[in-house]
Amino acid sequence: MIPESHEGYISWEQFEQIQQMISQNLRGGGRSGAARRGAGLLAGVLRCRRCGYKLLIHYTGRGHGILRYSCRRGSLDNGEPRCIAFGGIPVDEAIGREVIRVVQPGAVEAAVSAYQEEERKQDEVLEALKRDLEAARYAASRGWKQYDASDPENRLVTGELERRWNQALQRIDELEARIAEHQGQQEPTPAPRLEEFAELAADVEAVWNAPTADVRLKKRIVRTLIHEVFVDVDSSVGEIILTIHWKGGVHTELRLPRRRRGQASHHTSKEIVAAVALLVRTCSDDVIAGVLNRNGLRTGRGNRWTRERVVSLRSWNKIPRHNPEKAKAEGWMNLTEAARFLGISSKTLRLAVERGEIEGEHPLSEGPWIFARRALETDAAVKLVERARSNSRTPAKPIDGQENLELSST
Repeated sequence: MIPESHEGYISWEQFEQIQQMISQNLRGGGRSGAARRGAGLLAGVLRCRRCGYKLLIHYTGRGHGILRYSCRRGSLDNGEPRCIAFGGIPVDEAIGREVIRVVQPGAVEAAVSAYQEEERKQDEVLEALKRDLEAARYAASRGWKQYDASDPENRLVTGELERRWNQALQRIDELEARIAEHQGQQEPTPAPRLEEFAELAADVEAVWNAPTADVRLKKRIVRTLIHEVFVDVDSSVGEIILTIHWKGGVHTELRLPRRRRGQASHHTSKEIVAAVALLVRTCSDDVIAGVLNRNGLRTGRGNRWTRERVVSLRSWNKIPRHNPEKAKAEGWMNLTEAARFLGISSKTLRLAVERGEIEGEHPLSEGPWIFARRALETDAAVKLVERARSNSRTPAKPIDGQENLELSST
């Protein structure tokens, strides 16, 4: 084979990059494999310091939502004793913090470079149009000179020179219009300050920890920055020892306290546990995580809530997960469903609950209401429906200086 002897669909460098990507996406042989949908951030990246095997990932608990890493490859393949095993959530969080710490300075530099590159491109387009305009004006001037120097009696020559001169003038008009349009699209904006870019870098952490963040994208970011993470467990002091091998050749060592399953959730306040126990009646784990974050609540370790942390909290406190069929059978509803059940508006039902006429649960101020069907079948509920349907008064109109109550509609 003689590379580059004939022109191909892609270059030889692109072919080698594709082959390397395919090789890295294969599992086994010390490779991490392609990023998958599982919640484990370090799947295929952790390697046991004791035996050298890659750690396996598995999920435990109800709904298989609790992440754990374990070194079982020697046991599965050769019947050797198992090496180490530990909970994956604190390890993923620690590696995530290190990735953010490394990426944030680069985010500032990337934002500055992107802004400067965009300005440069805009300037290049404008300069190119101005050069074209200068060339068109030269062609028009030259055409005028040729036309003026021609013999008027030679109609064939003068007609052709006049046509070329008119085309050059039309070209000038087109370029002047394009330049005016391009300059009109460029609204004068002040150059962003370094503080603004610093705030942008701070947003990287919020995006990384957002419940809607794509875990596969996060895994690809980790694998772009980290070659491998060697891990060991020091039982004498109860620590997990992580040695991060960055792609640039730098090594970082982390020591994390080893916790029992669910121990991190065990330190969460009793108020949050009680709220979650109520919210599971009508909300999934993802919704509960969003509600807790919206209320400014944090885990016992001060972290934002994710679906995995809600699962861990439920598992430790023996709280069953939300089951739509079971909730429907037991008669649990949110505000919208309860209002539809009664045939009245959500606002009317909420005001009745706040007056104490209807029984309802509101565990968090920025969260959903929870109703039991039995509370909607009482005499008070029947009277509320009759009063709402018979009330035909004209709605009150706002007056000057009237203030808003800002009542929650959730």
